[in-house]
Amino acid sequence: MNQAAQFLEILKYILPSVVVFFTTWYLAGRYFKHENQKNRQQIEINTRNIITPLRLQAYERIILYLERINPENLVMRLNNPNLNCQQLQNEMLTTVRAEYEHNFTQQIYISNKAWEMLKNAKNATIQLINIEADKISKDAPAVKLSRAILEKIVEEEKNPVSDAMMFIKKEVASFFL
Repeated sequence: MNQAAQFLEILKYILPSVVVFFTTWYLAGRYFKHENQKNRQQIEINTRNIITPLRLQAYERIILYLERINPENLVMRLNNPNLNCQQLQNEMLTTVRAEYEHNFTQQIYISNKAWEMLKNAKNATIQLINIEADKISKDAPAVKLSRAILEKIVEEEKNPVSDAMMFIKKEVASFFL
């Protein structure tokens, strides 16, 4: 046998093995890629199933926080005829800050924009309380500060607390679209 015939004889045995090897390699690669995609999708679904309720709960807590620091609600909840202006101011500021600290970790689950809106609402509420308290004698009855805050709210066209609540409600609604 000449060398060409020997080469063809060897090729007869090797070529089918090479074809089978590359076909198996290609099919195995596709299979593992597909399985990897399926696993990633399942992980995403599982993560969403865990995170979504936590996020919704965080948004609920943030709405509750905003309701609690809304100046109208603060005035109604904390107004006490036995307090003077300074005492009411301190009570209101303490409540706003304590509620904020209590809900601080919720920022992990909400968007940066929602958290910024919340911080702006908190700061605007503190500013409103301080500005109105500065206009009134510290020893004046608390009802004067309450009245001043409520009048200022009616006078203002924009309420940062309401704006933040509207933004958060829209953001939560977008989860379900």
